[in-house]
Amino acid sequence: MSLHPLRIGLAGVMGLLMAVFAAPAAEPTDFGEAIVAQPDRSSADRLADNHRQPAKLIDFTGVQPGMTVLDMMAGGGYTSELMARAVGGSGRVFVQSAPDSPEKSRQALIARLAEPAMANVSLAETPLEAPVPFGVHTLDLITLILNYHDITYLPVDRAKMNKAMFDGLKSGGVLVIVDHAGAPGSGTTVGKTLHRVEESALIAEVEAAGFRKVAEADFLRQPTDPRDQPFFRLDSPTDQFVVKFQKP
Repeated sequence: MSLHPLRIGLAGVMGLLMAVFAAPAAEPTDFGEAIVAQPDRSSADRLADNHRQPAKLIDFTGVQPGMTVLDMMAGGGYTSELMARAVGGSGRVFVQSAPDSPEKSRQALIARLAEPAMANVSLAETPLEAPVPFGVHTLDLITLILNYHDITYLPVDRAKMNKAMFDGLKSGGVLVIVDHAGAPGSGTTVGKTLHRVEESALIAEVEAAGFRKVAEADFLRQPTDPRDQPFFRLDSPTDQFVVKFQKP
């Protein structure tokens, strides 16, 4: 009996499997890219995109339409708007801004909140130690982007803050943190001087609140960064870590 038909069959099956697995290969970035490409985004945000890699961040967070999101220490609202666009009209975004936030950032955020893209966003003027709006316990996602290092030198009980974020998420909910990487051994000691935090120290603090680290990404890594200068003194991007935690 000839085995040729069998070989053809196997080849066909392999080709089919390759097609099945190859076809979705681009899908993980399709959603993020579609959000970033929306034509009504501001020119200032598009300029920031060059070093923020927003499409990859969106995809890494796992944010989807209909979700409820809290953006911690929102600043001027760059990430908040990305989340608002991602969750769509069926979702909701809380933008956390402490009452004592810098006035310049506060005014920029207030101006952004008036834009149509922010119609599903609520301002949460809450302290860092209790950032989640009262009565909210089923958040799908919390983002804390490039600001944990600041919290290390502010008069904030970080253990209390991390536990509050944990309590505000639903079971299976996700916390995504991005920050400027500190040198090994620096821990949380260089937040004010270098505006950095050591990744392992941050992970230890967050996991102490009950979170479980589930993923990390390297799309903002810069291996040539000596990690001995603050971001505003460098001509090139800092080395940044991107970490995802989950509430069991």
